[in-house]
Amino acid sequence: MTGIDNFWLNFAVALGIGLIIGAERERSKRRADSGAVAGIRTFAIVALLGAATFVTHIGLHIAALISIMIFISVAYYTNKSNDPGLTTEISLLFTFILGGLTIDYLSLAASLAILTALLLLTKKRIHGFVLKTVTSTELYEFLMLAAATLIILPLVPDEYLGPFNAINPRHLWLIVIFIMLIHIVSHLALRLLGQRIGLPLAGFLSGFISSTATVASMGERARSNPNLNETAICGATFSSLATIIQLALLLAVVHVETLYILKWPLCVAAVVIAAYGAFFTFKIFKKDHIKSSLKDKNFSIKTAIWFACMIAIVLVISAALKAWLGQKGLVIASGIAGLADSHSASISVASLAAAGKISHFDAVIPILTALSVNSISKGFMAIISGSKHYTVYVILGLIIQISGLWIGWWLFV
Repeated sequence: MTGIDNFWLNFAVALGIGLIIGAERERSKRRADSGAVAGIRTFAIVALLGAATFVTHIGLHIAALISIMIFISVAYYTNKSNDPGLTTEISLLFTFILGGLTIDYLSLAASLAILTALLLLTKKRIHGFVLKTVTSTELYEFLMLAAATLIILPLVPDEYLGPFNAINPRHLWLIVIFIMLIHIVSHLALRLLGQRIGLPLAGFLSGFISSTATVASMGERARSNPNLNETAICGATFSSLATIIQLALLLAVVHVETLYILKWPLCVAAVVIAAYGAFFTFKIFKKDHIKSSLKDKNFSIKTAIWFACMIAIVLVISAALKAWLGQKGLVIASGIAGLADSHSASISVASLAAAGKISHFDAVIPILTALSVNSISKGFMAIISGSKHYTVYVILGLIIQISGLWIGWWLFV
């Protein structure tokens, strides 16, 4: 513990904590004309009391804490206000605790005090956001995502299991979380930016996480709200563009020679899918009026779980082919692995080229195969998740992209 001569800084911070929180409570008390008994001076003294008793003796500190709790209880039950609340009383108790915390954890106490003052100051905004801005559907989806991330994910084992040790349960559950997250992000983008910009932008950004998951999420949204068909198609299309961009960036890191050979196929595929997405974007902006109904159904977690199960099956098949056929089955294994994730399959092949186990020319066909077969996964997810209109145009875009990919290879490689 710090020497007695250095405690002046700790007490100064404790006083500052009491003044900051107390000032906000004083203004709130005046605005509401409530019967709250604690103002700026009370908060400042309580913070100093917390610091002083903590320095003196822990027993005295606990006695002071109990005394303040009794004071708070009496003040609350004698308050004649119609809506007394508990915010000021709890803030006073927390201020005492922060005062004691300044002795050993100065920075933490100061940070928590600022955060507390901000929470108190933004009362109207927080209440307005929860009661007026957030819908019951959004709250349900957020709670589902929080439960999947904070409750279930820590319980899922992080090790490779199953046949050929091909399945990592935590990785599969992360995919489920990603799909749920993409759905929420696209919904927020839709509300904040509108249909013309929101879903296409959300689709493009989500494509860097998982384009296949984005196609499934956009399809779910298009099916639940037919008014969003074309904007969902844009989001799914631009997620495929993100796939090409991300693959190019990953190849640049893993093996730049492989990227150099694949530059034209990737460029052609990126240009044609970008043009296809731009066509639908132009159609959206050309419309004079777009209905903006946001009455989506609750997100179906079944879609995300089915998608994760499909990936698990593909991973087992891919691992089996690699074990049975070795490098002779590289193209087949890359194609099978591409059903689950084109990036992991492509990077695996590029890593072999970087290690000198295969030439970078031999890496081209397996990578193109992985990208092509991955489009089958996207098409399948569009079929099972989206409307007929959504499915037709998403699959058409995928065909155009893969055609551009192989035409670029045929012309330039």
